[in-house]
Amino acid sequence: MSKPLEGVRVLDLTHMLSGPYGAMILADLGAETIKVEPLHGEGTRKLLATDPKNSLEGMGAYYLTLNRNKKSTSIDLKNADGLAVFYELVKQADIVISNFGAGVPERLGIDYESLSKVNPRIITCVVSGFGSDGPNHKRPAFDQVAQATGGGMSITGSGKEDQVRAGIPIGDLGGGMFGVMGVLSALYERERSGRGQHVDISMLDCQISLLNYMATMYFLSGDDPYPIGNSHFVHVPYDTFKCADGFLVIAVITDNFWTNLKEVVSVPEFDDAELDGQPGRWANRDMITEKLNEALASQTVSYWVEKLEAKRIPCAPVNRFSQALSDEQVLHRNMVVDLKHPSGASTKGPGNPIKLSRTGEETFTAAPLLGEHTDEVFKELLGYDDEKLAQLKQSGVIGG
Repeated sequence: MSKPLEGVRVLDLTHMLSGPYGAMILADLGAETIKVEPLHGEGTRKLLATDPKNSLEGMGAYYLTLNRNKKSTSIDLKNADGLAVFYELVKQADIVISNFGAGVPERLGIDYESLSKVNPRIITCVVSGFGSDGPNHKRPAFDQVAQATGGGMSITGSGKEDQVRAGIPIGDLGGGMFGVMGVLSALYERERSGRGQHVDISMLDCQISLLNYMATMYFLSGDDPYPIGNSHFVHVPYDTFKCADGFLVIAVITDNFWTNLKEVVSVPEFDDAELDGQPGRWANRDMITEKLNEALASQTVSYWVEKLEAKRIPCAPVNRFSQALSDEQVLHRNMVVDLKHPSGASTKGPGNPIKLSRTGEETFTAAPLLGEHTDEVFKELLGYDDEKLAQLKQSGVIGG
């Protein structure tokens, strides 16, 4: 078995979360992914690195997770000689991915216009807060800024006065995911044209895309939606309910589900023909929620899940991390894997959700030490000998 992106070479200039996550997906899918770090290392190397609960052998959870399956070199791109070395790597690469702020790639000379002169087949991708153009594209942005600006934060929470960000950093992660889609699209198009192109990913654009049908609803109605907790604006009951030992989600989206639910919970108030249709349930949603909470509180989550699943009613426990990451379905799908340190120590982290039938090999090498692969990469790709490498290191052009 092999991986689908074997033979593709990525130069990874990313830092923090959005860019590294996208580059990690490419690496998991088999692309030879070479981090090109500053001589002092990219920023996430230091995040949590000294936290005894969230680091492994001096490598924090961020770096350990996001940089598996990658190699590390270090080059001073602000040095003319360093930039020349980078250009030599670009000649041997397919993709250059970064998430620098607006104007930085141009100042460094690593933008698409510059790199395409070095390699016309090169594909560049920049994941930024607001994209490469527009009246506000130079604004700085991190995850929460993207979530807030993109509208999704305004519908997350328990009520109109309780607007919170998503617990998962979907602003950053969304940028990385769409970056991968853009890069793979450009890679496929290059097979026809023989030419590379630039992939311009705005985290704000991604958040707007994720509004999806709810944005269309706004344009149709003119009404700004607001947070409604875990309930639904159409279906009832569709919410989180308190059981004896935790929380349970129930999603009744058809009248048949409602009929089956009545058999499971045996609430006398539910034996009302008005409730057998969605309009009636919606009109009586507060009563339904109250009575369901009363009924479900009498037993454990696992008790109710067994009863509800037997009637094919959509439901789920609200899992904590400890439960989600030990779920038998999650483990069966190889979604918890070993994350290794170069020393040989290891911990665990999320696997690769992209499952392929023929080229679906799933292996994960350790996140690299700073400059760990400098000699290997420059010897194999650029033909540098030991003397050349020593000279470049001594002059501060490269590290490792």
